Amino acid sequence: KRFEFEKADAEHTKDEAQRQLLATTRQNEQIVREQNAMLENKVEERTRELSNTIDNLKQMQDKLIQSEKLASLGELTAGIAHEIQNPLNFVNNFSEVNQELLTDMLEEIEQGNFVEVKTLARDLAENEKKITHHGQRADSIVKGMLQHSRRSSGKKELTDINALSDEYLRLSYHGLRVKDKSFNAKFEAYLDQDLPKINAMGQDIGRVLLNLLNNAFYAVSEKSKKGIQGYEPQVTLTTKMTQSQVQIRIKDNGDGIPEGLQNKIFQPFFTTQPTGQGTGLGLSLSYDIIHKGHNGNLEMESNQGVGTQFIITLPIT
Repeated sequence: KRFEFEKADAEHTKDEAQRQLLATTRQNEQIVREQNAMLENKVEERTRELSNTIDNLKQMQDKLIQSEKLASLGELTAGIAHEIQNPLNFVNNFSEVNQELLTDMLEEIEQGNFVEVKTLARDLAENEKKITHHGQRADSIVKGMLQHSRRSSGKKELTDINALSDEYLRLSYHGLRVKDKSFNAKFEAYLDQDLPKINAMGQDIGRVLLNLLNNAFYAVSEKSKKGIQGYEPQVTLTTKMTQSQVQIRIKDNGDGIPEGLQNKIFQPFFTTQPTGQGTGLGLSLSYDIIHKGHNGNLEMESNQGVGTQFIITLPIT
């Protein structure tokens, strides 16, 4: 009997232990469920916060991009003001000449000298062609400015890289000249005449060219202020075909970029210009336009004290 009693007591203890274990297990499961629910709520809350942060960052990025575009538009406008004056001067001059020719023509008509009338008429026709040409030139400059200020449509079109490069080289130089009348620099364009038109977003490539050229002219301008004997500021732009790609090189003989800073130049907000003179976004946006927008490549080579060269490589198709 004592053995049976001890056996029953052991079974009772075992059953009680199992009940306690089961209760503890259920309690732990409940705790786990509650903890999971809390974690899920926190994850959802953090996800919402992160989503809001990303949205805010995108909005800030859009505003910064627009700010950079407006800043570069200001640089462009100064050059455009100079460039547009040239065709307008031609239009005005040829218009005045034509007024004189018309006066002469009326006199010859009254005298019945129709041989001279025909000569004057041919001169008028030639001058009218020149007026039309320079008027269209002024129109294209204004349209280029408007395109530069617009948000990119993201649509690629056949683009004449040589024409774009030549245009922005002169606009950038004259833009700096408007701000600093004392500045002079030699600038040259070596354009591959066999260069084909390529599919590109013209206004975006224009922004890149303007930014790189502005930087180049700024670099040689700053070096020229040092009064180095024999120094002649110079910026060159070269285009050429390389297999199935178009290459644009923009080279200056400024002070160059210190080796310790060269790996930072494409980072947003990084600039070597004094505070207030640069947004630090130009090269970052240029890098994105070439790499992300055109599947191309933008590289920089610089030797301190010698100068800097930026190399743009764009696929033809």
